[in-house]
Amino acid sequence: MLSRFLILCLALCLWAVSPLPSFAASPFAGERPTDLGVEAGHLAPCPSTPNCVVSQDGDGEHQIAPITYAGDRQQAYQAVVQVLGVVPRTEIITQTENYLRAESRSRLFGFVDDVEFYFPETEPVIQMRSASRLGESDLGVNRRRLEQIRLALQDLGIAQNS
Repeated sequence: MLSRFLILCLALCLWAVSPLPSFAASPFAGERPTDLGVEAGHLAPCPSTPNCVVSQDGDGEHQIAPITYAGDRQQAYQAVVQVLGVVPRTEIITQTENYLRAESRSRLFGFVDDVEFYFPETEPVIQMRSASRLGESDLGVNRRRLEQIRLALQDLGIAQNS
């Protein structure tokens, strides 16, 4: 009986640390939301769970400042594409003239966070949202990711210091 338990534990440990052939196979990927994007100039609001941040209409727990940029909108857009290209386990899923959506996956289990950027035509800001598909808490991962992207854009001379 004990040996079966040890074999099961070993199998679970090996599964947890081995790279998945496809993150789509992860039972923790969740379903792709259908309510993302820009509606009437706004990104979707955050749910009540603490695993989301948004720069538009967020309450105290979910609010994050938008990124203010210098230069033109296309330059800021291309800089975000460039930065997302080096964020580990992140893939751009949707690109339009004023909107980007990416999926970021956790290294160990393949949990998916949906990350969005909206570039309004009327002001030099990047509105953003990042939310976990599953679970209650993200241990601050979504907020840290967006703040790291902000810092990368500041290093590139695109974003203005807050």
